[in-house]
Amino acid sequence: MPLSNSNARYGSVTKGFHWLTALLIVTLIPLGLIANAAPFDTGEELARKAGLFSLHKTLGVTLFFVALLRIVWALTQPRPGLLNAKNRAEALLAETIHWMLYAALVLAPLSGWVHHAATTGFAPIWWPFGQTLPFVPQSEGVAATAAGLHQVFVWGLIAALTLHVAGALKHAAVDRDQTLQRMLPGKSRAPDPGPQRHGPAPVLAALLLWGAAIGIGSGLGAFAHDDTARPTAPQLELAESDWQVQNGTLAITVRQMGSEVTGRFADWTADITFDEAAPDGRHGAVEVTVSIPSLTLGSVTDQALGGDFLAAQEHPTARFTADIVADGDAYVADGTLALKGETVPVTLPFTLKIDGDTATMEGAARLNRRDFGVGEGVSDEKTLGFAVNVDVTLTATRAEAPDT
Repeated sequence: MPLSNSNARYGSVTKGFHWLTALLIVTLIPLGLIANAAPFDTGEELARKAGLFSLHKTLGVTLFFVALLRIVWALTQPRPGLLNAKNRAEALLAETIHWMLYAALVLAPLSGWVHHAATTGFAPIWWPFGQTLPFVPQSEGVAATAAGLHQVFVWGLIAALTLHVAGALKHAAVDRDQTLQRMLPGKSRAPDPGPQRHGPAPVLAALLLWGAAIGIGSGLGAFAHDDTARPTAPQLELAESDWQVQNGTLAITVRQMGSEVTGRFADWTADITFDEAAPDGRHGAVEVTVSIPSLTLGSVTDQALGGDFLAAQEHPTARFTADIVADGDAYVADGTLALKGETVPVTLPFTLKIDGDTATMEGAARLNRRDFGVGEGVSDEKTLGFAVNVDVTLTATRAEAPDT
């Protein structure tokens, strides 16, 4: 069987691309639906759900490159003519669906890939590339838009594919021509319809239909970022202390499914007393209060705030209370962390630079989530690491002494 196309038949390369694409699609669509509906209440369920999504994403990236290669190959080949070209309405519909399918085969996996790159954590792609994409920032807004587009393109793909299959069956059962047989393995006996002119109308029609689909998706709220189900807590009151925090970050990093996931708490306060002299070796004290619902942890934020993990609804705040003591040229905050009903000793080494009335510090500590009963249902460290790295940076200014 010839490799290349002719005016009458498809070559073996085109047929191979066609059926490989079909196999990937009929695998990806149910796999995505199953993964999306899978529960994640226990560690085993979470691992299973993540595995399903990783497989879905990996096959989706595969489909993207297969589709690109298929399109490049198609552009270098003659297109076998339509056997029903005299039926202009049906021919226009067939070619419009053809272009809709080509667009969906690229845009559906690409939008899913962008969503993966724009968010943090959960279900890595198994190829040795693709966890991030150039020019795609990690952003909840970008992720929400990409997820909405992915949904629109997938449902558009399903609709176009359904019409494509229906058309092929019509040719076989009603028209009884060789349209379907030309794409099946083996030698085709289809007649040569001769050269045909392909105008821009099908391409324009496909663009209009995709534009309408995106508009309908937007109207239905497909691109909206919904975090209303997340637990909320009143904003913490500003702590009045000897040193007032002007800005800073409080971040945590965990390892999930072999990939690091970093998140941040948006709302936290620090009550700091500090004396450079420290005649008794104790330079001061610190009390940090953290609003647990203010955490963002990429695509696993909702799970992290849930009852099996941080239980933000039942335990909306965490509190770190410590003495500040010198440790060579640096310092240590030595105290306890109260989190999720557990109080555990924690030591946080940090560096400190004071310039006049402005202080900057950087510190880090490593916690074990099991000490606080976080993720007790996830006992496999490969699924969710036991270690939680805490990183804090801040800039504070010395409070003015009250008038006497």
